Amino acid sequence: MRNKAPFEYTLIRSSRKSISIRVTADCEVVVRAPLFASKKSIEALLCEKAAWIEARLSEMKRLAEDEESSLELSEEEKAELVKKARACLTGRAEYFAPLVGVSYGRIAIRCQKTRWGSCSGKRNLNFNCLLMLCPEEARDYVVVHELCHILEMNHSPAFYAQVERVLPDWRARKKLLDEVGPGIMRRIR
Repeated sequence: MRNKAPFEYTLIRSSRKSISIRVTADCEVVVRAPLFASKKSIEALLCEKAAWIEARLSEMKRLAEDEESSLELSEEEKAELVKKARACLTGRAEYFAPLVGVSYGRIAIRCQKTRWGSCSGKRNLNFNCLLMLCPEEARDYVVVHELCHILEMNHSPAFYAQVERVLPDWRARKKLLDEVGPGIMRRIR
């Protein structure tokens, strides 16, 4: 029987309660569904989420092409990313800080191999310039994550409740960052 969804997908059934859709770094659409979910309901959800899936497929294809053609970032490229990040991430912190309900000290932009951001006990924020190579949703997640550390200097349920209050879809944003991040981080040695 021909697939009625607007693209090919891999279906994995298990004893779960809901249907999830994931676009992998290999540009595959993976659907995880409960054992009892009908193919019709799965494909209806795929059609409903088609625009989101297509956007993710395009982003993953672009990132795969970038990764294949990418070399280590030059000093000039790093300097340009720092400049862009200072403007962009400062603006996003200014936007989200009132929504989180905090104020912060200074913002530093660095080029780091392992961290996307951090927050000091003095309320200073540090962001990785490589965030400028990430999708906007992932960048905003990191900004909100670090701002929420001003309220909770840990990764407790209370901390994630603060993140969720501002970004109800934070899990999807974090997942996106986890998917694209390793390829981006490899551009620094």
